[in-house]
Amino acid sequence: MQIKQNKVQDYLVVEIGGRLDSVTAAEFEQASVKWLADGENNIVLDLKQLDYISSAGLRVILALAKKLKQSQGSLSWCSLSEIVLDVVQCAGFDSFIPVYPNSGAAMK
Repeated sequence: MQIKQNKVQDYLVVEIGGRLDSVTAAEFEQASVKWLADGENNIVLDLKQLDYISSAGLRVILALAKKLKQSQGSLSWCSLSEIVLDVVQCAGFDSFIPVYPNSGAAMK
């Protein structure tokens, strides 16, 4: 898994590539703890390079969403591949984390 981050105005845009699964979920969780500690409150997950997400990956994203909600922040995701979007929709995550076509739309 690769994680790249870029601050755009009040948003932290995080690009995730590769696989977000039981092997890499802890790495993502550690990164998200640091973002929150740094005061990031509005996060956009750009998943255009993400090939696969498992239930472990969904779990760490859910944990991040809950923490951001507690601090009046926001989490959204964008640029999901068809495979990743199918997993997100089947799990019902699109009902509480908005999905956008690209990061620009997510930041509006």
